[in-house]
Amino acid sequence: MKILDRYILTTYLKTFVSVFLILMFIFVLQAIWLYIGDLAGKDLDSFVIVKLLLYITPTLIPLILPLTILLVSIMVFGSFAENYEFAAMKSTGISLQRAMRSLSFFIVFLGVVTFIFANNVIPWANYNVYNLRKNIAKVKPALAISEGQFNDIGSYNIKVEKKSGENDEFLETVVIHEKSVTSPTNRKIIIAKRGELKSSEDSNILQLVLYEGNRYEEIFNRKNPKQNRKKPHAKSYFETYTINVDIEGLNEVDIDDKSYDNRFNMLDVSALNYTIDSLYQKKREHEQNFSNTLYQRTSINTLKTNISPKKDSLYKGEIIELFNDRTKIQLLSLASNTVTSTKQIISSNKSGFTLSTKWLSKHVISLHEKYVLGIACIILFFVGAPLGALIRKGGIGLPLVIAILLFLTYHFIGIFSKNSSQDGSFSPILATWLSTAIMLPLSVFLTTRATKDRGLFEFDHIIEPIKKLFNIRSKKKQKNRSALELKLDEAILSDLDIIEDDAVTISNTAAFESKHQDYKFYAKMALVFYYIAIPLLVLHFVFKNNKFPEFASSSLQLCIIAALIFIIYYVKSTFDLHKIYTYIEDKKVSKSPFLIFLGILFYPLAFYLRRNKIAEDFSLDLK
Repeated sequence: MKILDRYILTTYLKTFVSVFLILMFIFVLQAIWLYIGDLAGKDLDSFVIVKLLLYITPTLIPLILPLTILLVSIMVFGSFAENYEFAAMKSTGISLQRAMRSLSFFIVFLGVVTFIFANNVIPWANYNVYNLRKNIAKVKPALAISEGQFNDIGSYNIKVEKKSGENDEFLETVVIHEKSVTSPTNRKIIIAKRGELKSSEDSNILQLVLYEGNRYEEIFNRKNPKQNRKKPHAKSYFETYTINVDIEGLNEVDIDDKSYDNRFNMLDVSALNYTIDSLYQKKREHEQNFSNTLYQRTSINTLKTNISPKKDSLYKGEIIELFNDRTKIQLLSLASNTVTSTKQIISSNKSGFTLSTKWLSKHVISLHEKYVLGIACIILFFVGAPLGALIRKGGIGLPLVIAILLFLTYHFIGIFSKNSSQDGSFSPILATWLSTAIMLPLSVFLTTRATKDRGLFEFDHIIEPIKKLFNIRSKKKQKNRSALELKLDEAILSDLDIIEDDAVTISNTAAFESKHQDYKFYAKMALVFYYIAIPLLVLHFVFKNNKFPEFASSSLQLCIIAALIFIIYYVKSTFDLHKIYTYIEDKKVSKSPFLIFLGILFYPLAFYLRRNKIAEDFSLDLK
């Protein structure tokens, strides 16, 4: 390996490891916050909590690894460009592709390793996480009674307002719901002013003594419901009431039990292929049985086939009119009942078909996610590396912002498409590959521009058709030029000093005109995309209110894209506006962030105000 390849690869790997560890730490903390509700009040061993976090860590790789590759690529190549290391490479004849060669082999190797990891380690981790969380969920909080919330202990739900005492054994304002064995409704409620826990930690009996309270019981007479109105409930007052709860066996849960192994995210490629084939077969059998059921309900196969009906040449009325009124009622009632029962069968089977389609789509998505992860790492590298070379900025600031925006776009497109595919309206295969397929042309585009050393925001081949469509043309102002030409003629006739002064003025005016033309172009393009984004946002709410979620989602996504392009052009036009006022004496433009923010919200008004202000200030400066 040559020195240059070793240097680039070493720099990349150092940054890669540090960023990967930082992101892993952040996402693990987020996982702790996510699962804190499952762990709190369970009196679990610290080893069990550490084991859960270790199992969760591999499941975070599909989020962390693509973001790490994208961020590190922008940071490293941006730093090379910022420190003129790429300029030194190009001066010796080394192109961007040559500089990326060693890293390209490393990323391809990483993509292969990622697929193996996704096929073997991540299913194993999901298997252990799911079973461990299931087992933890069975563990009861035993003696842990939290304030201000109901605590599920044995056959009681206990809530206390406040706890006091050395061991929190004294309770105030105790509310207890006693569970019913025969009914899901809690019909027995106990409310006491005070309570006391008298059991020891080693005892299997939790003894709760209540003072000064009432016991309410709802009376429900199944044989004669009318009696419920006469005696709706019974109430009894007590000075002291003792409840003994047997907590033996509540915590007898095998944490290491791993009996759940049939979820889609626990399977490797071979198991997923087998399961998908089985699900397809079951779905076809279900559809065939359903169609046979509906066919048999028509009773067509029971009709006599040896009858040859003939058309009556005399009777021209409806067949139903041949029967008497009683028979008509029977026939219509029979037809109505048949239609109603058929609709009920269809409705009940519809939910079954929906669930089977959703379960099948999840397996298909899980299968293709294993392939997508490795390919996405390669494509995101070819997005981040040339992007870093184009923006020419290293470090954490701007590269981090750009990487997060790109990754969120990539990630949310994937989430939206996968969610849309679960009901069968969208192909789950296409949904899984959609976000990666969108990033592919972007990587080719950025790599091409970085190779040719062209700017990032040169979109003339895209902008020109839009400019022609909206009839946006550059109109040069000849009045200022003709005024300057007259002044120049007078200076030539009068004095050489005036000629030199006006020559400086002409130079400044030429620079002003150049910046002014740039400003007008970016300002008008910002106006165009502003007018595109607003109607799309309105359409999003219209489609959402009319229950067209697919159209609403598409409108919102297009609105976001148009808004981002608008902001880019707005920022560029604002920079050009500040540059324009460097050529106008005694005039300045406001740099207030609040006014800039208002300009984004009410850009059409800001556009016309800016245009008029520039024309007025420049004309006064000429005078």
